[in-house]
Amino acid sequence: MAREMERRWFVPNKRAKSYAEERRAKVHQHGQKEGRELTDYEAGMRSGYLQCKSDHAGLYKYKKALEEGKSKSEAKKISRQKGKR
Repeated sequence: MAREMERRWFVPNKRAKSYAEERRAKVHQHGQKEGRELTDYEAGMRSGYLQCKSDHAGLYKYKKALEEGKSKSEAKKISRQKGKR
């Protein structure tokens, strides 16, 4: 349950690489649906803007925590928390 409350973000170029691989294979490669076929909608989302929202929020929180003097591991932990910290 604690994992569900964590933000799963990647640096956007890594997420894009993962999405490109999933779209080529037409199969989920991560998460609860791993191994299932992608629907047309999900394939479209992989290349869409909506999926990068979490990346932007996580990256923003990560950089802000580093500016505040936190260690990289602390900043990573903060960036994965959903909601305000």
